[in-house]
Amino acid sequence: MRIEDYALIGDMQSGALVGRDGSIDWLCLPRFDSPACFAALLGDEANGHWLIGPASPGRDRPMATRRRYRGDTLILETEWDTPTGTVRLIDFMPPRHTAPDVVRIVEGVAGSVAMNMELRVRFDYGRIVPWARRVDGHLHAVGGPDSVWLSSPVEVVGRGLAHRARFTVSQGHRLPFVLAWHPSHESLPPLPDAFTQLTDTELEWAQWMSRFRYSGRWRDEVARSAITLKALTYDPTGAIVAAPTTSLPEDIGGVRNWDYRYCWLRDATMTLEALLTCGYADEARAWREWLLRTIAGRPQDLQIMYGLAGERRLFEWEADWLAGYEGSQPVRIGNAAVNQLQLDVYGEVMSALHLAAEAGLEPDPHAWAIERKLLDFLESNWQEPDEGLWEVRGPRRQFVHSKVMAWTAFDRAVRLVDELGRRGPVAKWRELRDRIHAEVCEKGFDPERNTFTGAYGSRELDAALLIIPQTGFLPPDDPRVIGTIEAVQRELMRDGFVLRYPTEGGTVDGLPGHEGAFLACSFWLVEALTMIGRRDEAVELFERLLDLRNDVGLYSEEYDPRYKRLVGNFPQAFSHVPMIHAACALSGTIRRGSIVRC
Repeated sequence: MRIEDYALIGDMQSGALVGRDGSIDWLCLPRFDSPACFAALLGDEANGHWLIGPASPGRDRPMATRRRYRGDTLILETEWDTPTGTVRLIDFMPPRHTAPDVVRIVEGVAGSVAMNMELRVRFDYGRIVPWARRVDGHLHAVGGPDSVWLSSPVEVVGRGLAHRARFTVSQGHRLPFVLAWHPSHESLPPLPDAFTQLTDTELEWAQWMSRFRYSGRWRDEVARSAITLKALTYDPTGAIVAAPTTSLPEDIGGVRNWDYRYCWLRDATMTLEALLTCGYADEARAWREWLLRTIAGRPQDLQIMYGLAGERRLFEWEADWLAGYEGSQPVRIGNAAVNQLQLDVYGEVMSALHLAAEAGLEPDPHAWAIERKLLDFLESNWQEPDEGLWEVRGPRRQFVHSKVMAWTAFDRAVRLVDELGRRGPVAKWRELRDRIHAEVCEKGFDPERNTFTGAYGSRELDAALLIIPQTGFLPPDDPRVIGTIEAVQRELMRDGFVLRYPTEGGTVDGLPGHEGAFLACSFWLVEALTMIGRRDEAVELFERLLDLRNDVGLYSEEYDPRYKRLVGNFPQAFSHVPMIHAACALSGTIRRGSIVRC
């Protein structure tokens, strides 16, 4: 299936992708970054999947007639209309108490429908076929450190290294299936009651949404993005993953395939801003505590990304037994970009902590001490070339966006002193801020084309330049800002959406192939157009971007206009976050620097 044919369920520690055919084709347990036990998404069903859907006389699986999330929750409802009746499949992962569970309830809506169930558990990204047996009426599968149990009143039969069931559901009947994971050396925890968990899960989402504060024109769309961001939060630590998947390609059939199941400081910082905007101070507080624990140590050791508990070793390797999504290889596990130098993250961290302080989160002396150490490092290194926010795998360059964010770091430090009473060498920070500003305006601006450029001495553009007015580096009405926005529209737009940077004949990322329009960049353009007073144009682009969401309101990382489909890891926090920002801007945002209020 296409990437957009999937929906997400999760328990704020892991997540599963459920297809339109009722098959769970991706699930990592017990964490987002654990080895997958269902990996058909990156191979085929032999690599693990769990199908529940109407029986079909042929090999083709019936696609759902319709599907939706139940209200403002992450409970997925998939429905099929068949010649004999209508059936509903309810999928969710209850908020975790001990071990992770996946609950699936088959519900007869009208008439009666013959159903198929097929379970293929394959641990270690589809590589390990577990040993299965029956214990006390349950199916138990073990392979190495992993163990799963399937509980259901439906009789399940093993055949061909899979377990299957054929059953009929009639109107008003509900049949539950519960899959529970636990470490194989531990005993089975109590299996949950599916129907009680359904009620409790719906109640927990209702309680969380009671704090939702956006009430503008696009309330439902913003709410769905906020729920998605909450689903990508690793609840035990407060970390926020970029996406729950790895190696969904940016270029179908190509090599631009990356593992996004980690926490990027940049992405998480922007997510923090979006959650605060929507009223979620508790999540922002948890993220700040995760950040302070994670970056503790020498400032020169700051990484651009970390594991969910702050792990630093994210070694990249290739799962060569997986064919890749639509033949897109390699399938990468881990991410070598962890070792890159990206100077913009210092500005992102300082901006986030300033935002948290301004939003009323209680001051933390420990946080300010760490911030000052980060500034000391940046003072000596802001002039260095780096790989930039796009994690290029080509040579380091003097990226303009990195310099702007270095400016942002010192600007937020000055503001923390001036506005919130922090103590520090503010005169030195002002001098550094002014020096960076002057250098960027001299070396990063092309007066002939009236635009900032992607890097010093380059004519190539970078969509990250759209963030310049959002940071406060220059006011929105500055001719250089307007000129940059217009240049991005001329040179980086394809079929009405924005690329990150040129890949055709470009020299930016050092990779072969092409990629789609980067959705975050298109939302940045919406916000930039709003800031310079071109609201009608911004609304038109925003509405077109909303049309790119799949049927349950989810975005991947990119949209490929060649094939008119979503590409990249899915769902992508870095797409949902700027969607919230853009909606807030269009709904009457008051912006001061990088601070957003609706």
